[in-house]
Amino acid sequence: MVEFFSKVAVEAKASDVRELLKLTKIPGMISFAGGLPSPDAFPVEEMKGVAVDVIDKHGYKAMQYGTTEGLAELRTLIKDIMAKRHVNTDISNILITTGSQQGLDLCGKVFINKGDKIACESPTYLAAISALKPYQPQFVEIDMDEEGMRLDHLEKQLQSEKIKFIYTIPDFQNPSGRSMTIERRRAMVDLANKYDVLIVEDSPYSELAYDQEAYAPIKSFDTEGRVIYLSTFSKIVCPGFRVGWICADEKYLSKYIILKQGLDLHTNQFSQYMIENYYSKYNMDQQIDQIKSLYRTKRDAMIEAIELHFPKSVKTSKPAGGMFLWVELPEGIDSKALLPKALEQKVAYVSGEAFYPNIPKKNTMRLNFSNSTVSEIHKGIKILGEILSEALL
Repeated sequence: MVEFFSKVAVEAKASDVRELLKLTKIPGMISFAGGLPSPDAFPVEEMKGVAVDVIDKHGYKAMQYGTTEGLAELRTLIKDIMAKRHVNTDISNILITTGSQQGLDLCGKVFINKGDKIACESPTYLAAISALKPYQPQFVEIDMDEEGMRLDHLEKQLQSEKIKFIYTIPDFQNPSGRSMTIERRRAMVDLANKYDVLIVEDSPYSELAYDQEAYAPIKSFDTEGRVIYLSTFSKIVCPGFRVGWICADEKYLSKYIILKQGLDLHTNQFSQYMIENYYSKYNMDQQIDQIKSLYRTKRDAMIEAIELHFPKSVKTSKPAGGMFLWVELPEGIDSKALLPKALEQKVAYVSGEAFYPNIPKKNTMRLNFSNSTVSEIHKGIKILGEILSEALL
């Protein structure tokens, strides 16, 4: 049977996170594994009325085929959102995607030839690795510090390698939780101009800033149309609608549109109408503030529990926003090897090695705090603390 598969299909592996998410269905499982928004953040009651409004106002149009570019009303809304994020653009520069994940896949389709070099943070978003890997690039990992991707390391690679594009998550990065400073955002654009390279800015978490105002995106410093900006409604409305967007110069976006046509013709029309109607009817600033308050409490609970229960030799990030904490264990401790013990006690997390495209660092793990309750966070972290303490004996 294998002879029928393509090389890409033969080499494809299931996502560690998607596999672990199956375990969340087990009664009593405390999952710090997936990047799941809290169900408490979903506007369920509001969406009941929105659904009726969409059907009453738009009827058959909401159920009919649409344009590949996406609903004009929603793209106009996104234009306004981008303006609030300090990016002045036009709807001709906006393409609606089926979640940010489709945007990542389209980046591979549009730009990557086999062997092309892609610079990314180390560690980086594992689903970006999964999306881009079938196009057979070479990932060039760039070290990070507390201020994001290290631009001195990046420039050394740009000097010695022909990099096709830089992939970065500058806001509360998944998985590390770190944010790139304004100075580095501006300097990254300068490097891209100097070395003739593109930047793919993946920004799903920028609205989830708990201790500071959200930084202006890299795209806001774009002087030559080099930045392709990806974002989504998944973290601030609901992920099940699968609605995201790309904002890019028309010379690039035109290719995204053509290639998207071969994927799905267009993103779910009804979902697009739902989101546009929801924004027109409700105060989104208030909705986002409520989500931030909810997640800030959970983040603080996880940090407090870690300080109480984890061994002192374990290093943990303290993100100013987003949905994740990054944990570094002492050298020689393999977090994946400890996972079965955690699962036996009904606690799940993601081993950090999945976030490195080349050489994995096995003594790391990612913990999600947005989906669990505060009591589950305290209970689960206590169990993990006991497992880690035993491993360090």
